[in-house]
Amino acid sequence: MSSIPALVDTDWLAEHAADPNLLIVDATTFLNRPAGDGARVAESGRSTYEQAHIPGAVFADLLLEFADQESGRYFTVLPSEAFARRAGALGIGEGTHVVVYDQGEDMWATRLWWNLRLEGFDEVSVLDGGFAAWQEADLPVAAGVETTPAATFTARRRPELLADQAAVLTALETDDVQLINALDPDIFDGAKQVYARRGHIPGSANVFCRDLKVDDRAGSMDAVRQRLTPTGALDEDRSVVTYCGGGIAATYVAFHLAQLGRDDVAVYDGSMTEWAADDSLPLEITGD
Repeated sequence: MSSIPALVDTDWLAEHAADPNLLIVDATTFLNRPAGDGARVAESGRSTYEQAHIPGAVFADLLLEFADQESGRYFTVLPSEAFARRAGALGIGEGTHVVVYDQGEDMWATRLWWNLRLEGFDEVSVLDGGFAAWQEADLPVAAGVETTPAATFTARRRPELLADQAAVLTALETDDVQLINALDPDIFDGAKQVYARRGHIPGSANVFCRDLKVDDRAGSMDAVRQRLTPTGALDEDRSVVTYCGGGIAATYVAFHLAQLGRDDVAVYDGSMTEWAADDSLPLEITGD
């Protein structure tokens, strides 16, 4: 892992905002759930960014620019070359320290954190509490669109940080891999149906991403360790794959595991959106 802090607070960012090597990135995206149960509808946060953002921040559109539009699902990772072009266009390159935030639950920020790490870029931090924390601190806010000179981003993909359906199927056949589901316990248990089928991938432990927070901030590392230890995710002799609905909340859990020394956690990008859509793949419903 890089010596760059994984998590920074608003005081740190306000103090370092003028650093010429620092690039602030707003990764705001929204998932709007229609009335009743059902998969959420994704929306770009670009217009929200244009209305208000941290001064100097550029916008990374995770829905439309940093996702593979041909996959048939929201947010599928881009090929490395395409990601490199788009990251470079934002100004991300060698010597840049990226601080990413969002105007929601921080999981969009950790999604970009993970995607940068997937492509071999470690100089990235997440702003704890995101834009809401910045506003609560009564710090300056800007509007409009900001840009920074383009940079050269060299992608060096770490395939071990990305899990696909085949990798998860293999994980079901061994005790050496721990699956972590980051969804609401009611979705995990199967009490609530959001995806094509109810339940969770067999053998999964449930760590709801919001349970790692306290008052909309990241919980203390001691508290996070206590929450994650019983799952087996900190066992050095086991690999870990996190998943959720579409590979977003899963990155929030992976982010916290990285801070606890597990910087090798893979994210199942297709997650329940892909898995539940295939009737041949097993799911468990708690209590059934």
